[in-house]
Amino acid sequence: MDKQEQAEFLIEALPYIKKYYNKVIVIKYGGSAMTDSKLKSSVMNDVSVLSALGIKVVLVHGGGPEISDISKRMGIVPRFVNGLRYTDAETAEIARMALAGKVNKSLVDLLESAGCKAVGLCGEDGHMLACEKMSDELGFVGRIVNVDSRIIKDMLSLGYVPVISPIGFDAEGNIYNVNADTAAAAIAGAIGAESLILMTDIKGLLENKDNPESLIKKVYVSDIPALVKLGIISGGMIPKIECCKEAIRRGVNKVFITDGRVYHSILVEILSEEGSGTMFYS
Repeated sequence: MDKQEQAEFLIEALPYIKKYYNKVIVIKYGGSAMTDSKLKSSVMNDVSVLSALGIKVVLVHGGGPEISDISKRMGIVPRFVNGLRYTDAETAEIARMALAGKVNKSLVDLLESAGCKAVGLCGEDGHMLACEKMSDELGFVGRIVNVDSRIIKDMLSLGYVPVISPIGFDAEGNIYNVNADTAAAAIAGAIGAESLILMTDIKGLLENKDNPESLIKKVYVSDIPALVKLGIISGGMIPKIECCKEAIRRGVNKVFITDGRVYHSILVEILSEEGSGTMFYS
């Protein structure tokens, strides 16, 4: 961009800056954007920019590769059931160690280095994410039954970006590994977020999964069953889009699936008319 193009971008972005000013957006951060160090720094800089513009950001992160890596170092072979990680009590402790310890604190450090006030939390803090077992087959994989959003709102009111690990709890003291998309949708609904962004390793919802140029820009939630029937929504996209639908059911105005492999995809999604992925709305 030359100086003229930069100025034009700011002018184009101004209505969206005004629209989102003092509003909350939740970003689910995962995929390649977490494993590529340059992309990771870029995402943290984007979050810092949004925060500096007066937009309140909550970052919910995954970290499956880190859980697998630590499990293997401890001599535990990761096991998956229908694409979901089987989580016994020991693996749940490893998930807490990997997500709430290693991943969470590294993201907080990167955000602080980017000039952004950030604080690391997990779903046990403030008894934020109350869970129950999703199924005995999966072990301690949590289904969220309640979100206590007070600690998140407190941190936002103090100007911090809450960085949240999807670790849940129950009344018996068990801890749960929670899918990050699911956690982000539940949190977005609980805090009254304006928008939810799910960062993925695909461009968005494609009409033809083998053609990246067949991106569907906008989807009404009411259209989702028909898209499933047509096979446009299939496989691993089904649970992700169920999270989109659930967030909107909980009162989130718009949900975006965007390509985390593309630099500044968050800024393009929030601060431009065209966007970069697929937008879901009611």
